[in-house]
Amino acid sequence: MRRYRALLVSVLATALIGAAGGCTTPKSEPAASEKQLDKVTYLTAFGAVGRDAFAWVAQEKGYFKESGLDVTIQLGAATGENLKGLAAGQAQFANLDLIGAWILAGKGDYKDFRTIAAIHQQSLVSIVTLEGSGITSPKDLEGKKVGAATGSVNQLLFPAYAKLAGIDATKVQWVNAQPPQLPALLAGGQVQALSTFLIGSKGIEKAAGGKKAVILPYSKYLGDLYGNGIITTAKIAKENPDLARRFRDASLKAVKYSIEHPDEAAQILKKAQPAADITAAVGEITLMTPYVSSGAAIGAMDQERVARAIATLQAGGLIPAGLTPDAVVDFGITPKA
Repeated sequence: MRRYRALLVSVLATALIGAAGGCTTPKSEPAASEKQLDKVTYLTAFGAVGRDAFAWVAQEKGYFKESGLDVTIQLGAATGENLKGLAAGQAQFANLDLIGAWILAGKGDYKDFRTIAAIHQQSLVSIVTLEGSGITSPKDLEGKKVGAATGSVNQLLFPAYAKLAGIDATKVQWVNAQPPQLPALLAGGQVQALSTFLIGSKGIEKAAGGKKAVILPYSKYLGDLYGNGIITTAKIAKENPDLARRFRDASLKAVKYSIEHPDEAAQILKKAQPAADITAAVGEITLMTPYVSSGAAIGAMDQERVARAIATLQAGGLIPAGLTPDAVVDFGITPKA
């Protein structure tokens, strides 16, 4: 009997050990922080200012990392320069003025990109002047000097704006300058107005010693035009749409956070870029908020509206016929309107 019991115990023990050995605990998935992150480079729309703060917010808050991204943020320049950087492989994503990019695409200068989200649902391009300048309506620009960034979308769009606003464009004298010099030109009286983004008006008022800005938005006459947006290469949009969607989602999450917490977003910008002006940054974020959350989902784009925007550019003589919405926007990636 004792031998039988000993044998039984031995058999049971062996069975239990075998069962334990056969039950392999499945390996857990590595945490997001332990996964290999996709390294990408991103170009801001224009240096380190309030409208671009969301990129550093996404980095500071960990939104990029949560999306499996290791993002290098580089300071961007004008629309054409950012498109050059993308075409040369120096960056995989960029923020820029969409209408300026579509004009260049329509002219055949740059075609290898796709829009994946709209940051501003309307164009922010405006005429900005100061009270007392004698300019209170578009027609008042005739006979005046208007400053603008060299080769900027502001000048590209002006003929279409002038046509609809009843301005004789030949009577407007342009003064080209680097963007940082524009507020000083207006404050010093070298020009009577600027063609620039309306969100820069707080910085312009500061440069003018507190004089109040008068804003004449292009969107009053060009309502179908979008403002800034995020683009990627056509190759990434086609071959790696998951990467594009992850970058889109992290960026738009940061845009939402920034407009809800403009002071904190400006502080995060200042921490990353010490030369940034907090007051001007808060002003830009606050002024752009209605254009970000204008009823549509943040980042959304509508194919019919893009078609109307392109038709506006064609009617204004800015681009020839032939450009189609899907040549500049990937509607499979953009959020739905």
